Amino acid sequence: MLDSLRQAATTWIAKLLLGLLVLSFAVWGISGQILNGAGGAVLTAGGTSVSPLDFRLAYDRQIAELSQRFGTRLTREQAVAMGIDEQVLAQLAAGAVLDETAREMDLGLSQDKLAELATSDPAFRGADGRFNRQQFEFVLRQAGMRPEDYLKNRQNAAMRQQIVDAVAGGVSAPDALLRNVALYRGEDRTIEYVPLPRSLVEPIEKPNEEELQSWFEERKDDYAAPEYRKINYVKLEAEDIADPSTISDEQVRGYYEKNRVRYTTPERRTIEQINFSEEDDAVAARESMRTGATFEGVVEMQGKTPEDIRLGTFTRADVADEAVAEAAFALEEGKVSEVVQGAFGPVLLRVTEIVPEKVTPLDQVAGEIRQELALDEASNLVLDTYDAYEDARAAGQTMQEAANAQRLTMRTVEAVDRSGRRPDGTVIEDLPQSRQLLSEAFETDKGVENPPIDLPSNGFLFYEVEDIVQARERSFAEVREKVVEDWTEAEVEARLAERVKELQDTLKGGKTLDEIAAEIGQEKVVKRGLKREADDPDLGRAGVAAAFSVPEGGSGAFANPAGEGQFLFQVTEVFEPASVSADAVPEDVANSLTQGISNDLLDQLVARLQAEHEVTVNQAALQQALSF
Repeated sequence: MLDSLRQAATTWIAKLLLGLLVLSFAVWGISGQILNGAGGAVLTAGGTSVSPLDFRLAYDRQIAELSQRFGTRLTREQAVAMGIDEQVLAQLAAGAVLDETAREMDLGLSQDKLAELATSDPAFRGADGRFNRQQFEFVLRQAGMRPEDYLKNRQNAAMRQQIVDAVAGGVSAPDALLRNVALYRGEDRTIEYVPLPRSLVEPIEKPNEEELQSWFEERKDDYAAPEYRKINYVKLEAEDIADPSTISDEQVRGYYEKNRVRYTTPERRTIEQINFSEEDDAVAARESMRTGATFEGVVEMQGKTPEDIRLGTFTRADVADEAVAEAAFALEEGKVSEVVQGAFGPVLLRVTEIVPEKVTPLDQVAGEIRQELALDEASNLVLDTYDAYEDARAAGQTMQEAANAQRLTMRTVEAVDRSGRRPDGTVIEDLPQSRQLLSEAFETDKGVENPPIDLPSNGFLFYEVEDIVQARERSFAEVREKVVEDWTEAEVEARLAERVKELQDTLKGGKTLDEIAAEIGQEKVVKRGLKREADDPDLGRAGVAAAFSVPEGGSGAFANPAGEGQFLFQVTEVFEPASVSADAVPEDVANSLTQGISNDLLDQLVARLQAEHEVTVNQAALQQALSF
């Protein structure tokens, strides 16, 4: 058990040590009163122990985090398969040996510092952002923890951090490492490659029945029919119970009048503006227009072009300068304003085009309004409909009967497997909340009334399994066409791989890529400036990795990312950056290297401490903690 704890700790130790607490304060449906009565500690290290409550809270925290990441609640069986119990034990074992070390070293924490840590915890802040005693007590009560237990855990975490800081605090990646990383990242290469398409080995002759039968027998499990389930479901959202016919014409008209601006396109005007530095110059220009001068002439006298004076096309609300807006929207089309005192000096304005206000008539939007009002009313009835549906099921009605009573639609998926595919292999794309629905439908039994699934739109999804078709082996006759397809594809890949190897050998034997290209009727391609971490559109990440896996002059082959055969390549040039320093490494990469070094040191520390302080696990207490 200790070896497995150490192995699991290498993945999770950094999260444990760099955090302040193992426990997370959330409601997980478990109380301290239940687990405090469990027999004995789950884990001990010297004189330090981990209670069933501490283990279960950490375990549930891990389940909650992973469930959120996967988008579905993990079952106990899935958690066991993923080894979550051992991961949590590893975390807690690391914390326990650190606590035991802190106890032996007689480390401590002042009451003032402990109070500061507790009051600075964001979980205990009130609406004003400050520590709130009532919030503190509420959160701990929800977690099933007494205040003294929390303070003890906080104190232990702070003392662990003292040990961690002594080992890994102030660690940074050395310049020599950073320079080498910069060289590694900065290198670029030139490669030459020749496409090796499937046509080099195609067409493949048809297999005989004996070959097909043998292929099928060796891979019979691959052709088995999965378990299929027939699922009935009823979706309850506002749109499912909205009834536009219940909305009167008066309601539609009242909404239209109240929100007329929504259906109105405001007047827009194209405005030109001549700026002046002095008001007298603006007045003189305006007077000259009365005696024969033109607006264009004044613009030309200022040495400007029509583009220079064109403000643009605006609604009144779009014009930031109120004086300009008022004057421009009072002008007739083509007329010039009097002198206007704008925000940045005197101006003359001209409106060259007016697009009148347009109001969409009520009859064109009545249907849209009716639907919106019906949805608004329906959203207030969702919970009432939910209660009525549940009451009907409780009274013995079938899903179909309960749905009909609430004017809901029951839909049926005749057959679907866990991946959402029908028996013909097509994917069902219109299932609501499909991942969660399928996951839960395959965990329940036929004819069971299940709790509804919550929908993101504050709705509900009711479901039940009507029938289960068990997984079974398919006969050769059923899948012969698929077997022929798979055999042919495998034969193409095998023969192409053999041909690629032959060509690689000839390349290594002295034949050039140009000669190989000519021999197979393909063109050689040269790719320059290839970077190690590039996702090249022609080669893909795998191709780039292959190109950097061999030295200069080396060769190899990799799959064409387009799915058409392979590429045979040779590295012809390797260029290192001319001058590289530690500063050339991006900050995030340098920080990641530093963090990795810190984690390695912490892993070594914990491994040594676990060797010094015997870690024992009480399997009975562990199973009891997991059973609640």
